[in-house]
Amino acid sequence: MELSWLDDFLALVDCGNFSRAADMRHLTQPAFSRRIRALEDWAGTPLFDRSGQPVTLTEAGRRFRPFADETVRRLLQGREEARLAAQSEAATLRFAATHALSLTFFPSWLRALEARARLGAITLSSDSLEACERLMLAGQAQFLLCHAHPAAAGRLDAESFRSVVVGGDRLLAVTAPDAGGRPRHLLADGQDTALPHLSYSRESGMGRILEAVRAAHPLPAALDTVFTSHLAAVLRTLARDGRGVAWLPESLIAEDLARGSLVRAGVPAGDERWTVPVQIRLVRPRARQSKAAESFWTLAVEAALWRNAESPPEPAAQVAGADATAEKEL
Repeated sequence: MELSWLDDFLALVDCGNFSRAADMRHLTQPAFSRRIRALEDWAGTPLFDRSGQPVTLTEAGRRFRPFADETVRRLLQGREEARLAAQSEAATLRFAATHALSLTFFPSWLRALEARARLGAITLSSDSLEACERLMLAGQAQFLLCHAHPAAAGRLDAESFRSVVVGGDRLLAVTAPDAGGRPRHLLADGQDTALPHLSYSRESGMGRILEAVRAAHPLPAALDTVFTSHLAAVLRTLARDGRGVAWLPESLIAEDLARGSLVRAGVPAGDERWTVPVQIRLVRPRARQSKAAESFWTLAVEAALWRNAESPPEPAAQVAGADATAEKEL
């Protein structure tokens, strides 16, 4: 059976005349009659009494009509819902972000962008950098928000992806304080014993960054890894419990440092050899995305350059300049 036969059936019910029903359906009368006959062959019984004018339904036709009405109605409703779902999906912004940035940077950054323009629906997937990269490669996210460092390469190559720096952060070596408020574990040159180290696993973006930085500039202090996780929040809890030294994003531990539940592990105070500056980058595919995603990208790039400039250049120049810089640094 063809679904269009149901529309033919209902048109003939409404008109009671083959000629007018054929005109309504934009068919010739012979073609329309063949389609009604085909529907009756499928049903296995006549649905119309053709002996008089207007044409009327047989008892079988009367029983069949509610099902035809409901089927056509449900199909039209289903089509409309599918179209609305497609429109909603196209307008939704899909983000992937690492755990630490989901908790700290993402909410305030998004709030600042929403103050400049209406964004619409947003979905956020929060995971390790490795898992977020998989989402991007699979096309399941339009944007990735992550920590980055020039020395640490990611899986999203510059030929297929581009990025812009939207913020900055620092990985600070921290530990719990002792009773006097001094670092329980001290990073110092020439120390005799290895310090307990709370480390990131390989799927962590910060783990990649620290590994790359230490390969280029080895630490002058020995570390003994006693715990490993891809979650900065877990390492933060263990560091507060005095389990060892951890390199944690300043954005995540600012309140801990202010309260004194964590302190900088490096000595003397202000020794920045133990600090790793990092970027916060917004990454997107080079391929053109939905209208909503492209509008958001333009907004994010303009906001990033406004943040770093005393006076913003023209929007078009901002986007072009940021893209060029991002392509070099990704």
